[in-house]
Amino acid sequence: MKADIFFFISSIATVVLAVLFSVVLFYFIKAGKNLYHISQKLQEHFHESEEFVLELKDRLEDNMVFRLFFPPARSRSRDRDKKK
Repeated sequence: MKADIFFFISSIATVVLAVLFSVVLFYFIKAGKNLYHISQKLQEHFHESEEFVLELKDRLEDNMVFRLFFPPARSRSRDRDKKK
């Protein structure tokens, strides 16, 4: 009789734990999908901002006032000696 009660309670506990585990797993999968979508959006915006920064750099390098304060870099004579 005591063994029957023990197995009954343990089987109910197993079912309850399995249901709880399934619910938690469902929410983890849902959160993982959300994180994946967020990371995809961030990658898209990163590429857009990278193009913007490169365009801005080109525009600044072509600006006369910018070249007045920051002249183009010249290669050093020491670097040329190392290449020979």
